[in-house]
Amino acid sequence: MVTKRRIGLSLRWRVAIAFGLASVAVAGLVAVATWQLATTYMLDQRRQSATLQATVNAQLVEASSRSGSGSLDELLSGLVVDPGSSILLARSDGLLTSGRAVDPADLPSQLFTPDPGETRWLVTEIDGIRVLAISLQGGSAGTVFIELFPLVELGRIQHFLILVLVAGAAASGLLGVGLGWWTSKRALRPLTELTESAARVAGGDLHVRLPEQSDPDLAPLASTFNATVEALERRVRLDARFAGDISHELRSPLTTMVNAIEVLRHRQGEIPEVARQAVDLLAGEVERFRKMLLDLLEISRSDEDVDDRALESIDLAILVAKVRDTGRMTFPLVVEKPPPAIYADRRRLVRVVANLLDNAERHGGGVAKVTVTEWQGRARLEVDDAGPGVPVELREQIFERFARGRHAGERGGESGSGLGLALVARHVRLHSGAVWVEDAPGGGARFVVELPAANDDAGHPEVGPSIAR
Repeated sequence: MVTKRRIGLSLRWRVAIAFGLASVAVAGLVAVATWQLATTYMLDQRRQSATLQATVNAQLVEASSRSGSGSLDELLSGLVVDPGSSILLARSDGLLTSGRAVDPADLPSQLFTPDPGETRWLVTEIDGIRVLAISLQGGSAGTVFIELFPLVELGRIQHFLILVLVAGAAASGLLGVGLGWWTSKRALRPLTELTESAARVAGGDLHVRLPEQSDPDLAPLASTFNATVEALERRVRLDARFAGDISHELRSPLTTMVNAIEVLRHRQGEIPEVARQAVDLLAGEVERFRKMLLDLLEISRSDEDVDDRALESIDLAILVAKVRDTGRMTFPLVVEKPPPAIYADRRRLVRVVANLLDNAERHGGGVAKVTVTEWQGRARLEVDDAGPGVPVELREQIFERFARGRHAGERGGESGSGLGLALVARHVRLHSGAVWVEDAPGGGARFVVELPAANDDAGHPEVGPSIAR
């Protein structure tokens, strides 16, 4: 049963978002606390100044009432400084008002019943305007002085403060996301290096090592990775040496077998028909064994990092034409754009072309077309066959040793040894090139080889990059 892997946010984004949310939460708490403290403080300061002003005004009104020196209406009008303010003087004989017109019925009833010596205050809304109401008893019995102070300016300041705090919280969130992204990038850098190094190891580069780490949390990871790669490299070298030793040891008995078969073939007329058939079968198997042994020897040298390349400047189109003529093959050779000269080992490159053509003849229904061209500054070789194509799930596997795709398990000279494409991949990789298989436009499979130009620095490496895309 195949389970679907859920694709979500990357770890870097999750860390960045977590930092952002934490920043917004902290900034929000600070903003709420700042808002509460600031509004309480501003309202308290406004209340104190309004209470002092109302007390002074009430004393002036009381003094004027006792002396009878002037009209109370004129005095109340003179005490109203702010156009939005209102003064109400409730007496036993009536109610005097000045300033902005206010309906006494809109005022809370507790403003009209302050205790002697008490100053009452409250914030209310009258005709859509928030006001601070101050009430206190006058000197005469039954007299109440009420003054209303508009809080319009205080409301504007509070509104501006809200905007500043909200903008600050949003900016803090963005800053937190940026800080989280930068922090996660630095924290994940060792993991990124580990991933890249592991990918290079998977591509066959066993010389990769992680640098030593001074961080006590990362030092064990680097040392363990390096020890693992070193152990893997030793294992690969031992396996390659073992394969090489075995191949060398088998060459002598194989040569004896080949010579013995040649002797038997020269005496075919002296042996029975059944024996001749057995000799023919044995000759086919021995020839197949000989080719496989040569391939194993070449692969073992590559595994042991034996670089015996004789590098020279090569025209890929001319080399492919010579391989076709030498093998007496017939297929169209198309040179779409003259490819750049490449710096390569002619013997290995001839083996690459020959193996690709042989693979198309054996498993692809024959060579349909070979194209040599220039592609993004690199020399490109395309071998199209007339077969059914290569399934997507096998397109990387066929470049492995002894992988014969649909022909796995078959025997006989036509099935091949499963080392031809592995050698192609090895030789291409040794020249810093890339090889892969895709669908041909007219049906069948297309094997593509790209090699760097001779003037490209990548054309003279000690170890090349990955062999397949």
